[in-house]
Amino acid sequence: MFYFGTISNQIYMLRAERRWTQSDLAEKLDVTRQTIAAIENNKYIPSLELAFALSYVFEKNINEIFLFEPDEDDEEEGS
Repeated sequence: MFYFGTISNQIYMLRAERRWTQSDLAEKLDVTRQTIAAIENNKYIPSLELAFALSYVFEKNINEIFLFEPDEDDEEEGS
């Protein structure tokens, strides 16, 4: 069964709490600032490797950083 929905994230909030710029976070993860901006704006879903790296950098579980919201149609089919 495939699940469709929306993935959002808390990266902006977590980064702001630490007073890190997008460039600061990008440097810690060895990615570009544009990658961080795209992830924060939900225009890019990171690889599993990058998701784990974000988890490590922020000292949070992946499910505390990324939130999955299934489409309403999918929820009804699973009932």
